[in-house]
Amino acid sequence: MAYTTIDKHTAHFNTITYTGNAASTRAITGVGFQPDILWIKNRDDSSRYHVLADAVRGTNGSGAMKLIYPNDTQAENTTDTANIKTLDSDGFTVGSDNNVNKNSNSHVAWSWKAGNSAGSSNSDGSVSATVSANTTAGISIVKLAKPNTNVVTVGHGLSTAPKFIIGKDLDTADNWTCYHHSMGNGYGIYLNGTNAEASASSFWNSTSPTNQVFTLGSDNTWNSPSLVFYCFAEVPGFSKIGEFRGNETSDNAFVYTGFKPSFVLIKNFHGINNWMLFDNKRDGYNPDNDALHSNTADSEQTDDEIDIVSNGFKIRNSNQETGHNGHRYLFIAFGQSLTGSNNVPATAR
Repeated sequence: MAYTTIDKHTAHFNTITYTGNAASTRAITGVGFQPDILWIKNRDDSSRYHVLADAVRGTNGSGAMKLIYPNDTQAENTTDTANIKTLDSDGFTVGSDNNVNKNSNSHVAWSWKAGNSAGSSNSDGSVSATVSANTTAGISIVKLAKPNTNVVTVGHGLSTAPKFIIGKDLDTADNWTCYHHSMGNGYGIYLNGTNAEASASSFWNSTSPTNQVFTLGSDNTWNSPSLVFYCFAEVPGFSKIGEFRGNETSDNAFVYTGFKPSFVLIKNFHGINNWMLFDNKRDGYNPDNDALHSNTADSEQTDDEIDIVSNGFKIRNSNQETGHNGHRYLFIAFGQSLTGSNNVPATAR
């Protein structure tokens, strides 16, 4: 398959780094588009949470964005006015909170472009949802209510089936539950935890997403007046969503993506380990690609576990978080287009 869909990945995903100054209002520019999903982490302070805002959930009515925390089970925060204030045409504005603007601390912000809007009604599934979708890049935000134990289908707004979905209950303290096609539709895994995959048909009703909808089972995780989902389909030359196996040596697995990754998220779904998050801006050269953990407030780690190369990434560590012998690792990567093919044979369970 030729890479003709996306010629400039930074029009749909970008990473920005900045040093905090504790100003009450501070505009961060240079993203290149208005973020629809914005995820920020203080790199230096191990007590500062990951913070996430999006265009569909929007503002809290007090001059700031509604917040959720990828490393924690907390319900949506609708009262904070000092974290992320606005999503702007070329970036975003933050307040003085130490999570996003601590004086002299380094911060990183990952931005995705969905539908460049607060979303619209989608009735492709058995329940109506508000969806903001970027079909070119395979990214959508889905917000809905499912206040019962019924099995429902939900429209995701993409023209192809998502291979990675992150879901969060906004009203109560509950896990961030993920679907990944490498685990299959009978499993889920928690973005905020170290857990291995959990076998439960109740998450997705043992049903894989289609080109129009994904399915929610009867699990209590989904019984909430308000839920949000971030859906990612694979787009050649821009995103790769798959798995690899470790071999527990320093010359570990090479993972072919067909592009130079600018963002890589990895989880050992056979083991009890952290989620590992890398990008090409915090250091941007091999072998110094430092990790953050999506499931903890830890400061940036310096284990140098991967090399980012022109057509994928290479595991350079033998530990259980990225390279344990025989263990299976899920990943999602975003990056820059190249000419060629990123078709890789599937690995059987």
